[in-house]
Amino acid sequence: MEHTMQNTSYQNLIIGFGKAGKTLAGFLAKKGETVALIERAKERYGGTCINVACIPSKSLEYSARLSAAAGGDFAAKAERYRAAIAEKRRLTKMLREKNYAKVTGAGAVVIDGEASFIDAHTVRIVGTEGEQWVTAERIFINTGALPFVPPIPGAAESTHVYTSETMMELDELPEKLVIIGGGYIGLEFASYYANFGSSVAVVQDGSDFIPREDREIAARVMQQMNDRGIHILTGAKIQRIEDGAAGANVIVQTEDGEKTLAANAILVATGRRPNTAALNLAAAGIAVTERGAVAVDEHLRTNVPHIWAMGDVAGGLQFTYISLDDFRIVKDQLGGTGARTTANRGAVPYTVFLDPPLSRVGMTEEQAQAAGFDVRVTRLEVAAIPKAQVYKKPAGVLKAIIDAKTDTILGAHFFCPESQEMINLIKMAIDHGITAAALGSAIYTHPTMTEALNDLFG
Repeated sequence: MEHTMQNTSYQNLIIGFGKAGKTLAGFLAKKGETVALIERAKERYGGTCINVACIPSKSLEYSARLSAAAGGDFAAKAERYRAAIAEKRRLTKMLREKNYAKVTGAGAVVIDGEASFIDAHTVRIVGTEGEQWVTAERIFINTGALPFVPPIPGAAESTHVYTSETMMELDELPEKLVIIGGGYIGLEFASYYANFGSSVAVVQDGSDFIPREDREIAARVMQQMNDRGIHILTGAKIQRIEDGAAGANVIVQTEDGEKTLAANAILVATGRRPNTAALNLAAAGIAVTERGAVAVDEHLRTNVPHIWAMGDVAGGLQFTYISLDDFRIVKDQLGGTGARTTANRGAVPYTVFLDPPLSRVGMTEEQAQAAGFDVRVTRLEVAAIPKAQVYKKPAGVLKAIIDAKTDTILGAHFFCPESQEMINLIKMAIDHGITAAALGSAIYTHPTMTEALNDLFG
């Protein structure tokens, strides 16, 4: 293949158009430094979040709730689903264009192609227009993660198997959807496809449902999803997938024997793994972890001093806002005090966008007890919150874990409408030592979901 631009040099080379990478590219370019940002495909401008994860999935989740409220027969639901997919595509296209314009407008150069290391300062880029080599003083890896598909007999041959990325390109609403994997991604898909009108079954091999969550909360989530008609099989092993004339069958082994689940679509949602396979990290002497992530210290620096890794590829929590914070950590080293690290991020909240959403920050009750705290637990049923009654969404619960000696908040678990907004206030309270009593006696607007904190902590 022809070298179209041999040994072009930049001060900064960023591999991957993710949240950390694009933000860093804009920051460095505005400072007047030369920056090249490599992305393997134009369809990935902006990174995983805006193209195949957070934003398109939340667009579909929102459309699904509207569709569920509208009702109708399956044909009407299928038509609304097609419209939702079209809207998702419009949204992601618009965001890609905005992201590209923002990065290039700052003065960075975007290069399309697959990147791999030649040595610690040189990267080979292969794209549709040929091959080029680029050298840089500093290199930042921000290649994200990819769906992991375990070896399931029949999966590779099936025409009905999708990943979390390809599922969102499905134009026709599946009447029957089987989801392999009971993690957060799988459950989000289960929730919004059920709202679109699909019959949904979730199969997980572990016996504990969402095992990292508070056991009381996990039980409430499972019950509510069952009440919505979502069939959850725990302790079930996938035996094989068999395509047929009208769809596919997923054969699973359960405690009660072998079961066959019919499906028009099968989503394999068994996690995501760091995207490092094509990078040829060994050529640069970059160390990796046992799970294949780029090994970094608390400043996100690799064992090669001028190379950093940010976002999912560094093996941490796979959230866009963690990738953004990774940018802040790196930025602080390049021109700040260097005080920011992965160890002092503070409490990290997260939300699983079910219906209603499940949001959490801090410890579970079990974790707090195991850590030796004198634990006080408070609960509030969502049905007691006026705004939840306005929404006609009375199912759910709020739970807080409090240090009985200091009245500081150790953890919060909100399974309710708007929990994705409410949980951020608790994150701030944990980080800044605001007591439960202070939150309980604060003035909040009415009617809102947040005013429930008066009752939860009061």
